[in-house]
Amino acid sequence: MKNEMRLEFDSISANEAFARVTVAAFMTQMNPSMEEVADVKTAVSEAVTNAIIHGYGGEVHKILIAGEIDGEWLRLEVRDQGVGIPDVEKAMEPLYTTRPELDRSGMGFLFMEAFMDEVKVESEPGKGTAVIMKKRIRQQEE
Repeated sequence: MKNEMRLEFDSISANEAFARVTVAAFMTQMNPSMEEVADVKTAVSEAVTNAIIHGYGGEVHKILIAGEIDGEWLRLEVRDQGVGIPDVEKAMEPLYTTRPELDRSGMGFLFMEAFMDEVKVESEPGKGTAVIMKKRIRQQEE
């Protein structure tokens, strides 16, 4: 089975929960475990929060989430058109943050990598960032 969805919303913190719930609802057709749903919701939350805080610096613009189900695989892409990341490798280091004044822990990418099977970050300064995440959902018996 293959299925796709696209979701676009404003980059305000209230929409972080909306994104989490929408992705969780989309993946229910895969019959995931509660743990798998929680993992995906956490990863989505981190990616959306990064777009709001780092990508747009608190300004209101659009965030896009594209989701795809292909067999046992859930693929999610969280994209912004914000400032971009000059050094993706550095940004993915644990505890690295560009916003320490906001008490940011610098653990967002680490959490995404811990909860998903694959995380890839594509970014270009001045053009935005895409976080592409994949997770294999081991479908539960009904």
